Formats: sequence, C-alpha cells, structure tokens
Amino acid sequence: MKKHWLMGTLSSFLLLSQALMGQKDLAVSGSWSGVIVNGDCTADEAFQESVKCTENRGSAKLSLFDDSLRVIYTLEPQDQAVGHLGEVVTVEGTLQNHAIQVSSIKRMTEIGLGVGQKAPAFSARDQFGHEQNLATLKGPKGTVLLFFRSADW
Repeated sequence: MKKHWLMGTLSSFLLLSQALMGQKDLAVSGSWSGVIVNGDCTADEAFQESVKCTENRGSAKLSLFDDSLRVIYTLEPQDQAVGHLGEVVTVEGTLQNHAIQVSSIKRMTEIGLGVGQKAPAFSARDQFGHEQNLATLKGPKGTVLLFFRSADW
C-alpha cells in the first residue's frame, strides 16, 4: 500500500514539475521597449552603452535590449529591425523563450508629456512614505514634476 502511494505521489510530482517547466515556453503577446543592439552584445555591455553594441556590422543579428530589466531579446524576423540599430523603439509581437516574433517596430519619438500638457491625476508615495498627488505638490507658481530612475540597482 505504501509503495503504491509513494509511486503515485512521485509520478504526480514529476507530471506537475514538467507542466510547470513547460510554462516558461508559453508565448505572450504584448509590447516591449528598449534599444536595438547587435545580437552578440551582452546585457552588461548594452547597459554600459558599449560602442560594440551599436556599431554597424552589416550582417550581425539585431536584438532588443530592455534596460529596465537588463534583458536582451532576440528578434525574428530580422527585416523589421534593420535600420533601427541604436534607436529606442517599441516592439509589438509575441514573446517566447526570450525571442520576440515581431509584428511591428516603432521608433519612440516622444517620452512623457509635451510642453504645456497637463499631467494626469496620480497618487504615489514619496521617499518619506507620504502620499503625494498633484494637489499636494502644487506650489504658488504651479508644479514641476521630475521623475527619474536609477538603473544602478
């Protein structure tokens, strides 16, 4: 009886672990932003903005470097990435196993609000843990918001 229970438990565990390992192979549709770099560039080199990552090498494969996650994604097919080397872009497509099946690549021309454009309503905690929003930040001459992130975690 114990042997049958142990074998059943072990086989269930093996099936469950195989199912969970297969989840990493799932395809996810969406968009990813980053810089188009040479495929032989490492994430550390791209993060340090190494010249090798954006120099034109003719037939080198191109990849997308996401500096927020410090991840490099391969791009397939390559034809849409050609001409975007070194540019900040948004890639639409399907991600599976660190490879994006590209449906479109668009150069990012604007980031953030335009001059004179009103900021959307928001609420966030500051470095002291206090809740802030547009009203709490408004000064006598208006509000200036500066957001930055340090990529040096």
